[in-house]
Amino acid sequence: MVQSVELLLDAAGDAAVRADWEALAAAGLPSQGRHRSTSTRPHITVAVADRFPAGVETALADLRPPLPVPLVLGGLVVFGHRRLILARLVAPSTVLLALQASVAEVVRPAGPIQDTLRPDRWTPHITLARRLDPTGLARACSALPDRRVETAAIGIRRWDGQGRREWLLAGTAP
Repeated sequence: MVQSVELLLDAAGDAAVRADWEALAAAGLPSQGRHRSTSTRPHITVAVADRFPAGVETALADLRPPLPVPLVLGGLVVFGHRRLILARLVAPSTVLLALQASVAEVVRPAGPIQDTLRPDRWTPHITLARRLDPTGLARACSALPDRRVETAAIGIRRWDGQGRREWLLAGTAP
């Protein structure tokens, strides 16, 4: 199961993404907001592994991330081929890219870095919906506003997909 390191948004960013999730759900479309777990929250994934070796969390805390990291949420992006993933882009600032590269280096001992999370290939984004077909994608794009949201990453959390639990490594949670 997936183990990940994720950036959490401030209240303004969290609210904007949740509004997108709600708009998709109201249109009868897949939405990340349909997951009702208390750990379901808007986030930017910066690293993923099957497991993290001992010492990774201490090393991540030792990074002393420059929180808050200013962010700009922008347009929509689509990932995938048959089953599509719709996400909102996050403008790739120098600070954000450096933070992701530092986290990737810390988790490197866990095994090969997923290609899309390699620092030279990473596209910062926040997932809005998964498993869309082309018709659903068109409807989803129509249901969402074209907007720019200035926000910030205020926390870094660890997500344990196997244990279905989360915990804060640095900063705060919204």
